Amino acid sequence: MRIVIVSFCLLVARPSPAADLPEIDWPEVEREAQVHFAALLGIDTSSPPGNETEAARYLQAALENVGVAAELFALEEARANLVARIGGNGSKRPILIMAHTDVVGAEPANWSSDPFTPTRRDGYIYGRGAIDDKDTVAAGLMLMLMLKRHGIRLDRDVIFLAEAGEEGTPELGAQFMVDNHWDAIDAEYCLAEGGTTVSVNAKVSYVAIATTEKFPMRVRLIARGTAGHGSIPRIDNAVTTLATAVAKLGDWQPPMRLNETTAAYFERLATISSAEDAARYAALQDPGQRPSIERYLAEHEPQHYSLLRTSVVPTVMNAGFRMNVIPTEGEAILDIRALPDEQPEAFYADMAAVINDPRVEIEPLPIYRPPGPPSGIDNEMFRALEAVTARMYPGAVTLPAMLTGATDMANVRAKGMQCYGLGPVQDIADIGNAGGAHGDDERIAEGSLLELVQFLWYAILEVAAEP
Repeated sequence: MRIVIVSFCLLVARPSPAADLPEIDWPEVEREAQVHFAALLGIDTSSPPGNETEAARYLQAALENVGVAAELFALEEARANLVARIGGNGSKRPILIMAHTDVVGAEPANWSSDPFTPTRRDGYIYGRGAIDDKDTVAAGLMLMLMLKRHGIRLDRDVIFLAEAGEEGTPELGAQFMVDNHWDAIDAEYCLAEGGTTVSVNAKVSYVAIATTEKFPMRVRLIARGTAGHGSIPRIDNAVTTLATAVAKLGDWQPPMRLNETTAAYFERLATISSAEDAARYAALQDPGQRPSIERYLAEHEPQHYSLLRTSVVPTVMNAGFRMNVIPTEGEAILDIRALPDEQPEAFYADMAAVINDPRVEIEPLPIYRPPGPPSGIDNEMFRALEAVTARMYPGAVTLPAMLTGATDMANVRAKGMQCYGLGPVQDIADIGNAGGAHGDDERIAEGSLLELVQFLWYAILEVAAEP
């Protein structure tokens, strides 16, 4: 009996991971986060030209105001990256919080308000970068401020990287830091943009955590023929040769291939889907049913269809200069988004076999996002993200997800860092519609910024705070 009592006393005496943590005044956190968010949205960091240094200096001032040292690193003076670090006891490797300060350009005439004057309306905050990616920048800043103010004792260093150039010029941002200042950002885990927290009927249904992404592998097709007068047909017309090649590749369906992330994604998605959709996701592994299911996804769920394979999408065609002249050559651009394990040279050879025409040349364009293996879904970080999902959104499912687009996580994941993409709450009706990333009237739901801060805060406490 004495043994039982002693064991029980040991159990109840052991502190929980949240023991002795300070009470957080979340309304005040939200107020401050909104102030920083509005200031960042008001800085025009459209890329090109970028001007990320202005945003980096704003972050530097806010961090140094509470005693967190922040350093700027720049390949170009106007396009600086910021790195700040709060030290831990060194018993575990660091964790990196990464967010990009540049945004894509905006056409003010297509917006209902000035893209760089944050506007609050109808439960949303409008502004370029509202959801890509200044929400994550503001959340990362708030995390660092809170860790410092509350004196959280850490097992790991927590590093904040606000990088430039994510929108197409990583050689100024993430890749520049990887190549020249790796020691400043080297970490075991990375949290960044790329995930999605999906709400259905005002209740979060699932939290998609990006654990991998496709990598861009664009090519230029060049078709050549004999120039001549438009009144005399030629069987080697470069325009028809090009059009035939593009049509063949547009109809081509590269083989389906699931990885650990996408297999788990469809398996978990089935648990929160209708019976019909669940049966469809489960049957993807059935060779007999797969063709009809893939056709359905291509027609009705193109995002899911893209997760199954390396995709080939013609995006640009250019041939000729006068209506009565047969041109010597024509060209087309194909946007290829490759699965993480795709072998580019082998894939180009497969494309050539599909085209089957020596008059068409395949010219690969530079691959600016390196491929890397998916990050694990059975480690301390992913389990922590699942725990935070359960804490904040009871009943919601955590889905490991593969991005069809590209992010700066690719550049650090290729170095072996385990990277996970988070995202603010979005209503399912808003996803893919106007107001999203890169769209006109880009917006974020008012309460989503605070929840993103909270998600990041709880995740860092799970994996970095001393017990």
